[in-house]
Amino acid sequence: MDAKTLVIDPQTSPGGAVAARPANARPPADARPPAHISPANARPANARPAVTELRLSSFRSHRSAAFPLGPMTLFAGASGSGKSSALAAYEALALLGAGYDLTTAFPEPSECVPERAVADRQGRRGFRIGCTVDGPAGPVLLDLAVQAEPRLRIAGERLTCGGRTLLNTALRDPARSVVEAAWLTAGSAAVTRGPLPDDRLGTALLPLHVAGRTDAQLQVLAAAEQVVVALRSVFACDPRPELMREPVPTGAGRLRRGCDNLAAVLHRTRSECAKRHARLTAAARMGCAGAVDDLAVEELANGRVRALLARGGAGGSTPVGRLGEGELRYLGLALVLLTGPGVLAMDQVAEVPVAYQSLTVLADGFDRSLDPTQTRQLVALGAEMCARGHIRLVGTVTDGSCARETGGVTVVDLVP
Repeated sequence: MDAKTLVIDPQTSPGGAVAARPANARPPADARPPAHISPANARPANARPAVTELRLSSFRSHRSAAFPLGPMTLFAGASGSGKSSALAAYEALALLGAGYDLTTAFPEPSECVPERAVADRQGRRGFRIGCTVDGPAGPVLLDLAVQAEPRLRIAGERLTCGGRTLLNTALRDPARSVVEAAWLTAGSAAVTRGPLPDDRLGTALLPLHVAGRTDAQLQVLAAAEQVVVALRSVFACDPRPELMREPVPTGAGRLRRGCDNLAAVLHRTRSECAKRHARLTAAARMGCAGAVDDLAVEELANGRVRALLARGGAGGSTPVGRLGEGELRYLGLALVLLTGPGVLAMDQVAEVPVAYQSLTVLADGFDRSLDPTQTRQLVALGAEMCARGHIRLVGTVTDGSCARETGGVTVVDLVP
């Protein structure tokens, strides 16, 4: 897409990917669709729905870009190469798949429009995004056209599988806050038409509108639910060392995005999973300076807890608040990789058995503040956990050499 053209109809130009930062507000209960992929129909080779391609057709600095995503994928490149844009795109898709509205997914929509894009005669500018989700229903393509100006809204959406268009929407009347939708029926009528909100992902709403009485309707449901399951199973992680140093209340023990409640999570996992805690201690031993015998938790008098590195012998212990930024980020990311949805503060897909879900961790700045040894250790840990199949990782690094020799890691090199 050149700087003078704005294509906002996926019927003429299938698009590709997404971007943004999440807000704390959750969508209304009736906007969060059910998801119930039947395990009986799952193919063993790809039973866990997963995003296998991210497309940024016309988004920020990206043009016609299609990025393959493996179990562990690292976007590598210098500042300004578009690494963070790729992860922001993925995170926005995840929010839309979970039922959040466009404002939450794209809080600064004008920043998503290519820099030199010129508005059309109606003053409209926008961007196109999309992804491919593989799973029991086969590869399912989701393409989305978003109008950013003069008002944020969905201009067009397409869901396809096996060469068939399962859902197609278009903005027909700019005065109404709806899009005209048509989804495959193959009953008495080839398609069913109806309005859908112009501020939410139509694919995520399909299970609320499709009866599932015909084979075509069942295919529509299976494809839509596959996309929803894959996108909802996302945890964006960005450890904040400046917030990780102070003692915290015990709380529910679910790790937050910034890992600021790391001590509370350790307090829980030490008693619930000794094996996992031992692995985390071993990781700390490889990534923290000095001897590390254990990751301990101290209960303070005010109902708070703080994490300690037990040094053993006469070494005593070191509060994590005294660790460097790299050590704290390393510990936070290692904890994320070694835990699961039940420990992370994320929206779990309770309607689908755990065996058919795959947690995807998004880690922008995967190597930020880390020294080369810490980065290599963290890459190796990520590759090991992703190889087991229940977790996927998409991150960014400045130098891809930290992972090129590691099996199972896909390195995507970006050039500014």
